Amino acid sequence: MSTEVGIAAVVVVTIATLGIGAIGMRVSRTTSDFYVASRTVSPWLNASAIGGEYLSAASFLGIAGLVLVAGSGVLWFPIGWTTGYLLLLVLVAAPLRRSGAYTIPDFAQLRLQSATVRNAASLLVVAVGWLYLMPQFQGAGLTIRTVTDGPRWLGVVLVAGIVTAVVASGGMRSITFVQAFQYWLKLTALLVPLVFLVLAWRGDGSPTPIDAADWTLPSPDPGAAGTYTVYAVLIATCLGTMGLPHVVVRFYTNPDGRAARRTTLIVLGLLGFFYLLPTAYGALGRVYALDLVATGHADTVVLELPARMLGSGADVLGALLVAGAFAAFLSTSSGLTMAIAGVVGQEISRRGWFGGRLTGVPALRLATVLCVLPPLAMSLAADELPVATSVTFAFALAASTFCPLLVLGIWWRGLTTPGAVAGLVGGGLAGALAPLITITVEPTGWLGVVLSQPAAWTVPLGFALMIGVSLATPNHRPADVARTFARLHTPEAPTRLT
Repeated sequence: MSTEVGIAAVVVVTIATLGIGAIGMRVSRTTSDFYVASRTVSPWLNASAIGGEYLSAASFLGIAGLVLVAGSGVLWFPIGWTTGYLLLLVLVAAPLRRSGAYTIPDFAQLRLQSATVRNAASLLVVAVGWLYLMPQFQGAGLTIRTVTDGPRWLGVVLVAGIVTAVVASGGMRSITFVQAFQYWLKLTALLVPLVFLVLAWRGDGSPTPIDAADWTLPSPDPGAAGTYTVYAVLIATCLGTMGLPHVVVRFYTNPDGRAARRTTLIVLGLLGFFYLLPTAYGALGRVYALDLVATGHADTVVLELPARMLGSGADVLGALLVAGAFAAFLSTSSGLTMAIAGVVGQEISRRGWFGGRLTGVPALRLATVLCVLPPLAMSLAADELPVATSVTFAFALAASTFCPLLVLGIWWRGLTTPGAVAGLVGGGLAGALAPLITITVEPTGWLGVVLSQPAAWTVPLGFALMIGVSLATPNHRPADVARTFARLHTPEAPTRLT
């Protein structure tokens, strides 16, 4: 694909994103519009927006890259990411919407009546958001470098700038429209080229992937380390979904709990269909692009295949894939930035920072700029990591902290303030130190396996700390827990029994 075509694809997506964001800006009037779109987003629109922000660089590029490297053994990643929404549907979606909160820290304070728990949750929202934002920015830099031969920092700065502009200008209203559009763009960008690639593969005689045994399900004799990794990935992805701030905040935009459940059902269908596509790209890559593994560029297999497999039309299809990849970075980064900025903006307003002059929308806009700068700097300074692997660290941290808080906070009356703080701090430290040691020290052997996939032990640690400390401190249970539970679990507009 020529450089000009790649640049044109990026420019078109950028213009479309800013244009749709401008529409949201025109209809955003109140603080509620900026934070939760005034809780008026329909299930189909919200499900499309969730699909847009959830299907990140790890989904668009990373899954195909992992399949290229490891075969079917990595299909646990998309299975876990999709199954996480089923757990979200069953355990969290409707009660969380009925809580009336704007953010996870709002829910924490509502449930436990504690500023300490709120502060701990706020810090963790920022930590999870930054850990998730960094691979999005890095993926953008990788894409720009691949398709334009430009410097990596250009893509990083470009995505950060666009996201800041969209979120600061229109808040949740703007990014809802942008993310819904970008889901369908990403789906089209993968589906249309795949049709032509499969036809070309059939025309070549349908060659099979190298090492066909890799496609045996389940993978033959994975060994103890392989078995541990599978379960750790499933725990992180299944339970981490309900703790991702940019996912949870979208349920506050539904009109009621019933709409939140319908939204989740639609999301399950949208994600399940989408994840079939990058898997197919990875399988084709094992036939036509296995050399990318040796060069360390497996994440670019989606972008590379049209030029390798097709003659005429490769540039057009390649441009469509570039557009989809760039949309993936923008949509997920927008949701993450909105989630972080919403929490920080509330803290600016609540604490009276900057002399109390900034509240509401101005506080959110300042928070947007402040929250983008640290992950931008980390993306420029850090070495590249496989996008799917680095995103899993964010899932593990969310699963170790917010998953226990939400599940126990919604379904167990015995949760106390000391228990919640202990679980958030203990699970948070374990979930944050494991990837830090993995990246900096690169331990080997079983220690390296356990630290590179920490959810199998950090999630039980978070639950154990919350339950154990709560049982030891029953006197710190909130006095109005019965009223809170009635609010969380009473359906809207209950029907009269006759």
